[in-house]
Amino acid sequence: MVTISLAMIVKNEERNIRRCLNSVSSIVDEIIIVDTGSKDKTKEICSLYTDKVYDFKWIDDFSAARNYSYELATMEYILWLDADDFLLPEDAIKLKKLKKNMTTDYNAIMMKYVTGLDYKGNETFSYYRERLTKKSCNFQWNEPVHEYLATSGPVSESSIRIIHGKKPEAAVKSSRNIKIYEKHLKEKGYLSPRGIYYYARELKDHNRLKEAINQYELFLDTGMGWVEDNIAACSDMAKCYFQLNLDKLALTSLFKSFLYDTPRAEVCCQIGYHYQEKEEYERAIYWFQFILTLKKPKNCWGFLQPDCWAYIPLIECAVCYDRLGDYKKALQFNKRALKQKPDSVQAIRNQEYLQKKLSAL
Repeated sequence: MVTISLAMIVKNEERNIRRCLNSVSSIVDEIIIVDTGSKDKTKEICSLYTDKVYDFKWIDDFSAARNYSYELATMEYILWLDADDFLLPEDAIKLKKLKKNMTTDYNAIMMKYVTGLDYKGNETFSYYRERLTKKSCNFQWNEPVHEYLATSGPVSESSIRIIHGKKPEAAVKSSRNIKIYEKHLKEKGYLSPRGIYYYARELKDHNRLKEAINQYELFLDTGMGWVEDNIAACSDMAKCYFQLNLDKLALTSLFKSFLYDTPRAEVCCQIGYHYQEKEEYERAIYWFQFILTLKKPKNCWGFLQPDCWAYIPLIECAVCYDRLGDYKKALQFNKRALKQKPDSVQAIRNQEYLQKKLSAL
């Protein structure tokens, strides 16, 4: 059995921190809390779980704070979580089993980060992050914001899921990250390729669309991006162009994603939706049906929206065929969508509607 330190950086997380620590405190051997300036009861709550609560003066650098928390860890492996992350009971059991059975052969363990769930608890958006790393490797966090842990050596992929569950009132987009990037640009004069990509995302989220497009292009032009980020950049750039009513440039961006790997369902859904909105239903059907021929890339640690690979193209084909008056085909596709999601309110309503249409013919 290996030993595990939980290393966290926190600030004003009194509404989230209990859920996080309750989900994992019985499994880890040590809890390290680094507070970057809380003014609520975060530190007080954390002290109920550990006596290792430390202060860190905030210097607009998430990596600096995380590296400090890693320096304080004393166990064989280090697990990181954010305060609004938590493990479901079934994943806590998996982590306990992993801890009991794993050896020190691996330098890092990848875990799925689930940032979207539907009301049934099914994943709607996920990707993988390095979560558990060997202390003796002295891996370092990099980038002042949207930081990442640079790992090397043997890596294992786990089925353990970390759920991201920020409270609804905390979902308002903060300007903190974009200010950090612009401060860094002012002081250093440049960003790393990864920094450019995430700066572009921040610009997009703040509706600075033309600036975002420029940064996405700059990122892709570096030729140094991770393939999954390249594809996501093309997808996000298309969203910017669509908002600016520059449809041809948007489509060009989506097609550009095919240069980096086999077509992704998430991108093809964007193309299908575009033609559907334009009431070009035959072209929309082509792209939604094309998705059904695709295979998910193996060993993909990038962004994944499971519904885009089956349920969405099936139900949208049903919608398109209905618009064309082909109710028989619409019903066929809707039945397949219903098999994917038997509790889908939309598919159930479609089924009733289409059966009435056919019976009236």
